[in-house]
Amino acid sequence: MPSFGLRHRRAWASLLSQLLRPSGLVCIREVHFHSQVSEAVITSQLKPHREKSNFIIKTPKGTRDLSPQQMVIREKILDMVVGCFKRHGAKRLDTPAFELKEMLTEKYGEDSGLIYDLKDQGGELLSLRYDLTVPFARYLAMNKVKRMKRYHVGKVWRRESPTIVQGRYREFCQCDFDIAGQFDPMIPDAECLKIMCEILSGLQLGDFLIKVNDRRILDGMLAVCGVPESKFHAICSSIDKLDKISWNDVRHEMVAKKGLAPEVADRIGDYVQCHGGVSLIEEMLQDSRLSQNKQALEGLGDLKLLFEYLTLFGIAEKISFDLSLARGLDYYTGVIYEAVLLQTPAQSEESLNVGSVAAGGRYDGLVGMFNPKGHKVPCVGLSIGVERIFTILEQRIKTSGQKIRTTETQVFVATPQKNFLHERLKLISELWDAGIKAELLYKNNPKLLTQLHYCEHMAIPLVVIIGEQELKEGVIKLRSVASREEVAIKRESLVTEIQKRLSES
Repeated sequence: MPSFGLRHRRAWASLLSQLLRPSGLVCIREVHFHSQVSEAVITSQLKPHREKSNFIIKTPKGTRDLSPQQMVIREKILDMVVGCFKRHGAKRLDTPAFELKEMLTEKYGEDSGLIYDLKDQGGELLSLRYDLTVPFARYLAMNKVKRMKRYHVGKVWRRESPTIVQGRYREFCQCDFDIAGQFDPMIPDAECLKIMCEILSGLQLGDFLIKVNDRRILDGMLAVCGVPESKFHAICSSIDKLDKISWNDVRHEMVAKKGLAPEVADRIGDYVQCHGGVSLIEEMLQDSRLSQNKQALEGLGDLKLLFEYLTLFGIAEKISFDLSLARGLDYYTGVIYEAVLLQTPAQSEESLNVGSVAAGGRYDGLVGMFNPKGHKVPCVGLSIGVERIFTILEQRIKTSGQKIRTTETQVFVATPQKNFLHERLKLISELWDAGIKAELLYKNNPKLLTQLHYCEHMAIPLVVIIGEQELKEGVIKLRSVASREEVAIKRESLVTEIQKRLSES
């Protein structure tokens, strides 16, 4: 029998001593041993993950963080937009970020493939909302609302390859305004276009044009040109590209890729290259082919009435009847519109091409899709392209070198001496209670120069200074950061004096 080494003999001795112990002790020792083994295995499995060196901290593709500077620009845009919506009497509405998948399917045509689906949660198939319009229609049907003027600001999600340089993202914000209810023709539609003009003018984006068409005119045009009804959607999708590619390229796509007869494509080309105002509508009403189509005639009649109202609103020169406008969403049934910025030659070199900055239209059948009896609620609305507008304004601010204030602090509470934290806290509490936006440094004994430099860096307009002399005399020094002038104000008059100065600035 081969001899055992010292370590082997000790192991045998340990095992023998365990076998001779009471059984309870053996079990406890075994449990403890297995627990240690399990812990070691888990630790060894986790260790490689902890030690990964190629981990990259980033936001998901098509999303972004917004810095405090960017949020200032964004809030100004949203304040302008929401202020306009409120001026026109809209109520605010919010809906969940996700909907039942069946609520969103078959509402967006070819774009349905861009909907973000979620995993089965509690027996429900869910999807992130693609826009704010379909959830609004679902809300109207679910709550049996027949009339409503609403606005909604919220994020939506689209599973596409984003072109971030053009302000396109997978997650982005939409600002919608909609009018639901049965009204006389074209009055709500005209107000939507008026709202668009007010917002785009107020944001000072430069000259713009709103293209207008009607789905009835579009469908009637395709029919009289000889397009099979089964190809309406596919051909509309090609026409919608005319703002990005030439007519020759669009024609080639229709014929070579979508199987349209060349002579049919040529007839379409005669129409979609036309744009103008009321005179073009009159011309189309007299067109030998188009005037034979009932749908097209109804659409042209409504557009003529629309331009009458737009003239009364003083915005007709901003609107163009454009037969190439073919917005792709399936739920549009009548007037459709899209706003684009017009660039001068000088601007085109330095500006970003962001496409349309606002769009919308009439969707009279969407609410009925959610109603078991198909009861319809006519609707018309618009959506402001916040991300694209933000991209333009952000670029302009960067180019100009303009400094952006990231806080709204009006007053800074400072001291030139040590051991004055309690007095500063009492003073700033008094300012906060009076509704004044105020700050102080979170230090017991900050240097006065440090405090004043902070005010200049943050562009805080006023500083109140309290020290031994001021405390003894019952006054506070009030300093203008811009002029560096100081005046002594009685403690009890400080809030009134600050409020007066802020109202005058």
